Amino acid sequence: MRLRAAVSPTLAGLGLALLALVQGVALAGPAHAHGDTLKVVVTGQRDGHVTADVTWENDGDPVDEQVAATVNSVSADGTRTEGPWRLVRDPARPAGWTTAESLPPGTWTVSVDTGFPGLGHGTAEVGVPVVDPAPSTAASAPAPASVPASVPAPAAARSAAPGSPGPSAPAPTAAESDPAGDNTGWWTTAGVAGIALAGAAAGVLLRRRRRSLR
Repeated sequence: MRLRAAVSPTLAGLGLALLALVQGVALAGPAHAHGDTLKVVVTGQRDGHVTADVTWENDGDPVDEQVAATVNSVSADGTRTEGPWRLVRDPARPAGWTTAESLPPGTWTVSVDTGFPGLGHGTAEVGVPVVDPAPSTAASAPAPASVPASVPAPAAARSAAPGSPGPSAPAPTAAESDPAGDNTGWWTTAGVAGIALAGAAAGVLLRRRRRSLR
């Protein structure tokens, strides 16, 4: 009886230690199944927002946890920098991450460094194109055709319009404007012709008289 009592506590202690070891391995297994490093691939940009894929380096599975990462960008000439920004999850892709901020147009060298749930680094050159603004309605509307200040109406249209004066008549000649003057000229011409005829008749009579006297 005494021997059984002495052995029982020892077996109980070994069982508890073994159970704790099994539980520790079971809890540590999921935490280290993916490894302790991340693979970061900068895929480009979307409307200026940096995009990247973050997966576990060992098996390539997407990271389910929140990723703690910083994004830094340097312009091609090295005169401008953007960041540090943080990554936020991109719902369009299982392994996709992006930035809430956007890069201005230009060529940028983008670096992403992760610290949780694992270490990771990725870098790539990203180009952000210049987007032309949408043309305004006033600028896109065609300019109206120029209208002359005054357009002369056709003569027929002016004469056909009621109450409007007809086309201008040509200026009357001297004879048309002065009928009396025309009659006076006719009488003058007739008088001259009569005088000439009378003179000729007198000359004929005078020659006949001279012949009879001889």
